[in-house]
Amino acid sequence: MVDEKRKTTVPIPPVGADGEQPILNTTIGIISGETPEINYPDEISEENFQEIQRRLDRISNPAYLHTVTLNELYETAYLSSPPIIDGLLYPGTYLLAGAPKVGKSFLVAQLAYHISTGRPLWNYPVHKSTVLYLALEDDYKRLQDRMFRMFGVDCTEDLHFATCAKQIGNGLEDQLELFLKEHPDTRLVIVDTLQKVRELGSDTYSYASDYEIVGKLKQFADKYGICLLLVHHTRKQPANDKFEMISGTTGLLGCADGAFLLQKERGTSLNATLDIVGRDQGEQKLYLVRDRERLIWELDHAEAEVCEIPPDPILEKLHGWLDAEWTGTATELVQVLNLEMKPNAFTRYLNVNTGRLENEYGIVYQNARTHSGRVVTLKRIQPSP
Repeated sequence: MVDEKRKTTVPIPPVGADGEQPILNTTIGIISGETPEINYPDEISEENFQEIQRRLDRISNPAYLHTVTLNELYETAYLSSPPIIDGLLYPGTYLLAGAPKVGKSFLVAQLAYHISTGRPLWNYPVHKSTVLYLALEDDYKRLQDRMFRMFGVDCTEDLHFATCAKQIGNGLEDQLELFLKEHPDTRLVIVDTLQKVRELGSDTYSYASDYEIVGKLKQFADKYGICLLLVHHTRKQPANDKFEMISGTTGLLGCADGAFLLQKERGTSLNATLDIVGRDQGEQKLYLVRDRERLIWELDHAEAEVCEIPPDPILEKLHGWLDAEWTGTATELVQVLNLEMKPNAFTRYLNVNTGRLENEYGIVYQNARTHSGRVVTLKRIQPSP
């Protein structure tokens, strides 16, 4: 049972903004940190050739800073990656912290199993995908015993374990990249623990070094649209803000997209709380009870900040009208839907809401340039109600 405390807060979107990837480039499309892409005109004239050469000269300048105008920003459609677990876990980089022996490894094993099998977790819908679990403080015998105690012999080929890995900046990224190429449907990578993949000799911690460590992992997670879940410890000293109990400096949480904090009510108690905070989601507090025999975590109840996103009248109208697939111009679509909106403004509106169209309404939107002009394509990937 979930008790919802309704507060005025940032709504929980379908995915964190940092996980968005453009599906359409208009003028010069670019993702931060990547080489800008130049869209060449359909016909190469002397004037167009000179413009292309001018752009290439600008980009090759070592002092070049790529910028986009607000107009170019709206002219690009960004596709949001869907959640890993609806309302709970999203693409990005997250910390999962707790005291030693509190049950962190059992909790992440539970997350890994449910996501790799697609089974709902505590009534939260799960999007099935391959999971990589770097259990760097365990061996395979211990993992075998743990998974058997928790889930019996019900197996899956989509949950992969490793008990050793290289360090950040010293080969780990290459290992993860190769795994993702071999298993392109991977959505979650668990690192248990963060300390095991820090560079050797990283004994001196500072805000800058902590921020840099998580920043490297976040850059990787954002590039591939996955969730990196980093298991970490808490310090013993109490703090005014419970998330300040996370070991290290505030640079870890400052760079991460969010955090999970697992705390027992008492040392030997089977009851615990899981506090959740995220860059693009409301705060939650889950009250958990540990099964004495299987050692899995069960949800007793939850408190969550909820701010419902009201239905969008334009998207609702489009959703109700579209049957299976439609192709045409923005002008034709405005006329069909009987909207009091200019076609170019409607195109920008759809660009901004590309992710919401797909995640909430099951409609894939594309806006392509052809010799005869721009063509809008709408395709339903989920049946209309």
